[in-house]
Amino acid sequence: MNRARASVALALVAGLALTACGGGSASGSGDAGEISIVGFAVPEQANKAIAAEWNKTSDGKGVKFKTSYGASGDQSRAVQNGLKADYVHFSVSSDVTRLVDAGLVDAGWNAGPTKGIVSTSVVVLAVRKGNPKNIQGWDDLIKPGIGIVTPNPASSGAARWNALAAWGHIAANGGTDEQAAEYVKKLFANVVSLPNSGRDATTSFIGGTGDVLLAYENEAILATQSGEKLDWVYPDTTIKIENPGAILKNSHPKAQKWLDFVLGPKGQRQFALKGFRPVIEGVDTKGVEGALDKNNPFPTPKKLLTVEKDFGSWSALSKKFFDEKNGIIVKIIAESGKAK
Repeated sequence: MNRARASVALALVAGLALTACGGGSASGSGDAGEISIVGFAVPEQANKAIAAEWNKTSDGKGVKFKTSYGASGDQSRAVQNGLKADYVHFSVSSDVTRLVDAGLVDAGWNAGPTKGIVSTSVVVLAVRKGNPKNIQGWDDLIKPGIGIVTPNPASSGAARWNALAAWGHIAANGGTDEQAAEYVKKLFANVVSLPNSGRDATTSFIGGTGDVLLAYENEAILATQSGEKLDWVYPDTTIKIENPGAILKNSHPKAQKWLDFVLGPKGQRQFALKGFRPVIEGVDTKGVEGALDKNNPFPTPKKLLTVEKDFGSWSALSKKFFDEKNGIIVKIIAESGKAK
């Protein structure tokens, strides 16, 4: 893979997204105001596509968008510290909870049918085209000579999903916490790149770093849609990634209409076309370019973990795994010396 070509390709994708959704030209005439979206980096292209569809409706006509994307935790803290937002779309629910605690989001944000989740995916193992290292599952990642790329849990929600999936490979299959921790230590010993966000991790891998990328399924699909050459493996045990979305108090008058559209069949169809799994039933998922099978793009994993079923809650798991001082995963990464 040519590093310069990969960097230019992803820079072009990001630039197009910022032009279309960031500056915000809206379909139709008139000025219906501007909705500020603050989100994690991964769904930028999907939100751009949804915005274009919403602008065609009577509710969305004339509405413009201002966007900011980056690592989920960083974005959440930025809103807490004053970054303007009408709608937030984060990787993990704890990043919304931070804004609830700050008085910026209503405590009932997750009371709807989807419990506040607007997009879903699963953790996959992205590999070089043809899978030259013959990666088939989690156990292959701790073999000598395997270089892993995964974002940093200190800033990235994607990294937290990856770490939970890796932990669950042991803990959800009869292993103890001690055995799961030992596996995760071996995994991080093989990490060769620990970028700030899921998107940065994808860019690093496409640029030629490592043998395996721990990634959202939709990131692998989007990279393939963008012309990159890679494959990916569905491990026998993976986790359902659930990305929350919420409107802020005192938001744009049409922010709720926007969220309603995001959660509706047309919004979810656009998510599917960009590689995300819909959060509602009945959405057409055929014709997803870049998927391993474009007409069956979202295969059912053999064992699919969820936060609620296997980890209790984001509050509980955040304290156990990602507490800045005592979190198990945080300590493992610190001991590995891989964190910046």
